[in-house]
Amino acid sequence: MHVYEDPATWTPEPVRPRWQLVLRFMATVVYVPVLCVVGVATVLAFFAIGLLVEVIAAFSERVEHDFTEFMGRTLDRLGDLASWCVWWPEVRHEGDTDYYRARVDKAVAGWTAAASAPRRPKKAKPPVECAIPLHIYRGVGGSYVAEVALAQGWELRPTDARKEVRLWWAAASHVD
Repeated sequence: MHVYEDPATWTPEPVRPRWQLVLRFMATVVYVPVLCVVGVATVLAFFAIGLLVEVIAAFSERVEHDFTEFMGRTLDRLGDLASWCVWWPEVRHEGDTDYYRARVDKAVAGWTAAASAPRRPKKAKPPVECAIPLHIYRGVGGSYVAEVALAQGWELRPTDARKEVRLWWAAASHVD
């Protein structure tokens, strides 16, 4: 966290009323299958249109680039439609700071294990950047994520703590 950032954005989110969480969970159970069907239909439509774009791309690279950007923006927006969804663990553990601390510890430890793994020949490089989403640290705040991550060798990246905390593996910047 930088000194120019508002410390209030790094604090835990307020506890939501249980009745609201239960209603949102019930809506999630109905909404997510519909969203999955729409997502699959969108991907299939992009696949069909992509075949046509491949033919056109033989003559114009601009069309392929524009189609790829459009497809990326559309799929991102489709994923954002589920941002209000609430899952059962959130309903059960709303306000339980120990539960959220354990989630943050587990998430950061997983990213640390992946980033510190030795590089294998002919395999993808270990990740050097990650994002911890809000639903993981909701009950403890972004400051706890930063504290745990910094202790394990991560650096903070420019981030909006009301959505996610972005981290950079510090060891990746060192040349071996």
